[in-house]
Formats: sequence, structure tokens, C-alpha cells
Amino acid sequence: MKIGKAFGAYRKKLPHLFVYIDPWAVLIFLGGLSIVFFAATTVNPKKEHKLTLVAGNKTGESYIFSKALEKVVEEHHPEIKIDVKETGGTSKNIEMLEQGQAQLATAQADVPAGSSARIVSVLYQDAFQLVVRPKSNISQFVDLKGKRIGLPTTGGQYRSFLKIAEHYGLRAQDFQFIGENDQEADQAFRLNQVSAVFRVRALGNKSISELVQQYQGRLLPIAQVEAMTIKYPAFEPATIPIGAYKGNPPVPANNLATVVIPRTLLASEEVDNRIIHKITAILDEHRQELAKVLPTVYKPLVVSVSRPSTQGGTGVPIHLGALAFYEREQPSYVQENADFLALILTVALLIASGVRQLKVWIEQSKK
Repeated sequence: MKIGKAFGAYRKKLPHLFVYIDPWAVLIFLGGLSIVFFAATTVNPKKEHKLTLVAGNKTGESYIFSKALEKVVEEHHPEIKIDVKETGGTSKNIEMLEQGQAQLATAQADVPAGSSARIVSVLYQDAFQLVVRPKSNISQFVDLKGKRIGLPTTGGQYRSFLKIAEHYGLRAQDFQFIGENDQEADQAFRLNQVSAVFRVRALGNKSISELVQQYQGRLLPIAQVEAMTIKYPAFEPATIPIGAYKGNPPVPANNLATVVIPRTLLASEEVDNRIIHKITAILDEHRQELAKVLPTVYKPLVVSVSRPSTQGGTGVPIHLGALAFYEREQPSYVQENADFLALILTVALLIASGVRQLKVWIEQSKK
């Protein structure tokens, strides 16, 4: 009772205007102020988005391409920060993507992705390339049985090699693999410690060029690719053209049958659709800028950037942000900033309501 009387006495001392204040109006007013403060301090349509892109060995095409993508994306969208990291290859990339340690990853299309992976784009085509020593009696894949192979036993390349071996009735135990990474495997070839090196790389790959041109390595064909596609739909028949690595004398001396698979860019399904939409647009619409950033030998890679095929053998769904771009559902400014604009509209309505209530108070105070 004492508190009530004290408040009543205090209320009588207040200016006449405040005597008529509606408690609900006070709550609405304070709520509006809180939302305005929240919008000013936390809501920012241009807030920074940090993405980790895992991209394999630093000497590989996928890492070099990823660095170019990082640069061009950040030039056009400074709010998107991409950190390209070196890894052991496709298998590690997919593992890190699935564990949430990365948001973007490059990957061979024939290596199964995790449940949270979504495909963004095909970057370029990787070719299966088998290089053997110049004076060896190896003329076809099955001749590798019992031989030492320069190939790390981790990553997508190793899995691809075993798929080919399985087609010919061979197993991992039929070979001896040398090298913890590509560099060690290449060095073993130079030192005559292995009979062959296997790579899943774009045609014209720098390390393969060195083995062929400086160490007289011979490229071998991989036959029966059409039959392999029955079990491995990501495989595509292709040809290593005569003279691909040297024109005079031509290396290889003849067109060689081989396998190609797409090198893809994957993203976690949790990455904001708008961010993936922007990255996809860079890949599709800014190829000349990507080529300008890439070293000369890698510039041709941008020609192969393309939309993933829904009929292909990857089995990975297209990221919704990428799909929106490919279907040219270019978001308008209103769509892109819908949440922020909705908040502004809410604040505006609250302010309008407050102004209206204030007018009522003023009219009542004059009576």
C-alpha cells in the first residue's frame, strides 16, 4: 500500500502528458528502439563471409585454379573471404567438407562425396595418365602387375587406379606403391626406382610434361573405357592427342585412349545460397578474369568450366544457390536482402504506430 501511495504521489508530480501514457504503448516504443539498435549493430547485408576451400596439392591444377577463383571472387565481392588450403587430395577434401572443417572443396567426380556435399560447378576435365619408363617392356595396363608404381596410397588418384585395376582383374596387392605424395613419386621415377607413375590430372600437366620430356617417359593407353563406364558412370572415354606433350618428335606418337572425369567444385549444403550464387556467377561470367590471373600453362582450364550435368555419374545434388544461377533466377535486390528489408519495414511500422500514439497523448493532454 505504501508503494502504491508513493507512486500515486509521484505520478501527480509528473508533467500532464505522462499521466496518460498507455503501458502497452511504452512496451511498443521500447521494443521498436530495441529492434533499431539490433539492426544498427548486428544486421548487415554486406557482412563478411569466411569460407575455407580445400584444394589438394599446391602444385596441382585444382589448387592453382582455386587461388585464381579466390582472387577474382574477392575482387568482385569483398565480403566473401576465401581461404584456399593445401591437402592430400580429393579424399581428404571430401572428409574435411563432411566434418565442417571446410565449406568448399575441389574433387574428382569418381570419388563418392558425403551426404552434406553439393556440387557447384565442373571446373575442368582430368585425364587418367599412365607414364612408364622408356625402355620397359610395359605396353598395357595389365603389364603393371608385380611392378613398383609411383602413386601415393591416399586420395582420389589411388582410388581411380584401383578401379582400373579391378576392371582388369587386379587388386592392390598386385602392385607396390611408392611415394607419400606426388613429389616423392615423381622423384622415384627420376631415380629409376619405379616402373610407372599414374596421375589423374589435366592434359598438359607440368609434372607429367617433365617426366615425358626430360626423362623420356612413355604414355600408355587405357583401353576398354566404354566397358568401365557401366560400373563407373563418372568415367568418360577420351583421347590424349598425338603431340600433346611434345610436337617434334610427337609425344605421344599416336592418339591414346584414356579416361576423363570432371574435376568439380563442391560446397556444403549449409553455405548460404546467395554466397554460392555469387561464386557460381564468377565461374560462369568472369572466365577471362580467371584466365588473366592463372599462369599461362593453366589458362586453358577455364574453357571447361560448365554446369554439372544432372545425367552425369557424380550422384551429387546441385547446390540450390548454383541451381538458381544456372536457371537464371537472378535474385533482385529485394529478394537478396529480404530479411534486412523486412526488419526495416517492421521498425517503420512500429515508429509510425508510436507517432500516432504520441498524437493521441498530445490531444489528451490539451483537454
